[in-house]
Parts: sequence; C-alpha cells; structure tokens
Amino acid sequence: MERGIIFFDGVCNLCNSAVQFVIQRDAKDYFRFAALQSEQAQEYLDRFAVDFQAMDSILLLENGKLYRRSSAALRITKHLGGLWPALYILIYIPAFIRDFFYKLISGNRYKIWGKRTSCMVPTPDLEKKFL
Repeated sequence: MERGIIFFDGVCNLCNSAVQFVIQRDAKDYFRFAALQSEQAQEYLDRFAVDFQAMDSILLLENGKLYRRSSAALRITKHLGGLWPALYILIYIPAFIRDFFYKLISGNRYKIWGKRTSCMVPTPDLEKKFL
C-alpha cells in the first residue's frame, strides 16, 4: 500500500499538534511523518527542489506528487476519520485565496503557538509512523 508522507516543521508547536491530530484520526494507518529538519525529509524532498531555509508549510507527498500549504492540508483531511473529509470541498476555492489564509496562520505560528528547541521524539508506539 502506498502511503502519504507528511513533512512538517518539527520545532513548531502548531505543526506538532497537527501531527498528533492526524495520527489520532488516521484509522487506516495511511500517513507517515517526517520533520522538515530531518535528513530523511531532505532525502525525499531533494527531487522537488524544496528550500528548507524558507519552509513555512506542511507538505504532503502522495503518489509521487508534492502538495503544499492548503492543498496539502485539504488532501490530508480526505484520509481522516469522522466528518473531516467533508472539508475537502474547500479545494474548489482557488488556491491563491486558500493560501492567503494559510500563509497568514503559518507566518505567525511561532508568535501564537510557540516554538520548541528540538524536534518531537515519537513514543515507541508511534515510531513506526515516522521516517
């Protein structure tokens, strides 16, 4: 089974909370995760010319295609349990509008939610979900 890989800012409190949110609702065990600061993320993302210094977005690698910002977030909701997949309808809003709001939040994420000094270390139960 091909899995989606979510790349996230490992020192961002909001991003780490989002990862925990996805893990709790990923009933089909579809997602794997990697902090953008990790060597594994850099190896996967080298072919997409991702600027790791200016990274302010969650990324989703799915079926060989890299999705960024709101497109990544909405595609992630499609695989979650509950009513979360219904949010995917927002994909029909043009990306420049969706991403305006996404960038507003991501640009202020450290100010609002704070920042860690190091990346999250998964518990032994969750280790298999991380690259």
